[in-house]
Amino acid sequence: MSLLPFNFETLKRNAKKNIMPLLTPHLIKLRINTYAPYIGAGIKIDHIDLDQGLCVVSMGLNRLNKNIVGTQFGGSLYSMVDPFYMLMLMHQLGSSYVVWDKSSHVEFIAPGTSKVTARMKIPSTEITTIQELAKNGEAVFRQYETDLVDDQQKIIATVTKTIYIRLRKYSKSKDQSSHVDNIDD
Repeated sequence: MSLLPFNFETLKRNAKKNIMPLLTPHLIKLRINTYAPYIGAGIKIDHIDLDQGLCVVSMGLNRLNKNIVGTQFGGSLYSMVDPFYMLMLMHQLGSSYVVWDKSSHVEFIAPGTSKVTARMKIPSTEITTIQELAKNGEAVFRQYETDLVDDQQKIIATVTKTIYIRLRKYSKSKDQSSHVDNIDD
């Protein structure tokens, strides 16, 4: 009677391949919702679905995120949007692409005096467009605009993010830590 040898590494690889995709959104939500700067600002992920390219983030008004005139602090409003387009694109495009934030712009429209919500969505057609634009190795720059709304759906601020995307095999540096070399084309 022969027993197959128990291979812990194979078991671990299979678990990571099969279970991690299911846990990833929950782990990201847990990690970001327990990230000290987000806790201090009162920023919370309400919903994240990386496969559908959807993220909803909210921030209540509290004593830690009020500015000198008693409204939402502008830096905290920007932080509500900061990492999410990059995270969603990295997930949807996969490891064959380098994805980095290039620039951001915040337009403050009205004072935030209550809970504020940001709803970020990347349609599946956008992923197809990016893949088509990037297929020959060119750097792709895409802009995404998000309205931050209060409890009455009044726009408080609009954040515009520009994201850099390129097929990894065409990037000057295969190492993501040298992203500045990749962006300055």
